[in-house]
Amino acid sequence: MHFAYGMFFASLNHLVPRRFFLPGMVTISGMSLAVELLRYRKGYEWLNKLMYTILGKALRKNEMDGKFTGSFYYFSGVTLTSYLFPNPCATLGICQLAVADPTASYFGRATRHVYWSRIGNGFFGLGRNKGILGFLGGAVCCVPLNYRLLSLALARSSANVAAQTIAKPTVLAISLALGMAGAFADLIVPTPALTLPKTVCGVNVPPFHLDDNIVVPILSGWACVHIFRLAGFPIPPAELSLAKYLVV
Repeated sequence: MHFAYGMFFASLNHLVPRRFFLPGMVTISGMSLAVELLRYRKGYEWLNKLMYTILGKALRKNEMDGKFTGSFYYFSGVTLTSYLFPNPCATLGICQLAVADPTASYFGRATRHVYWSRIGNGFFGLGRNKGILGFLGGAVCCVPLNYRLLSLALARSSANVAAQTIAKPTVLAISLALGMAGAFADLIVPTPALTLPKTVCGVNVPPFHLDDNIVVPILSGWACVHIFRLAGFPIPPAELSLAKYLVV
């Protein structure tokens, strides 16, 4: 589900004009936030029951016990990434969310018994209970998709002569760097997540928390812009045109 949603929104961000995509995502994010704020209020318990009926076992225990669900952060992460970065970089950032987040979690759980891989308390809480092997697994899993997308983009670039000067090892290195950025963003989000206190200066605040669904695409999109520059791309990121159907 995580991968399918990520590729779906990455494709929409790529295909749908920005003037339509962003307002649509803002609306979806706003509606998701409204549901999260209402579902625990008296008289709106039916929202919580409806959500459980629709999503069922996809919901985690803490998402049924008061914390916002990952879907709100997913929508918000896609929206902010699309707003902040050039279209190709935003699309690639969302792709890292689709791949790096679930694969890093998978490899992290699969290697949780490898003691030297575990980070423990992390750095001021960041990275708490995450694993180095999970980070590496997530980064490597992003490489095939990144390499395919970048290879197609360069092949169909209007600057064909310049594009042909970019060696395959360079494209591979960029693909790995993008994957590492996405996996690193997932790595620094602690488990359990950092959550705002229930009250700030005597005022009740919603249970917002630091979520990888919003950190991964934003950090990946930002990294994509700078990786392109460091790699000496002859094409500005804003003008790097991905294939019409991304992987085809």
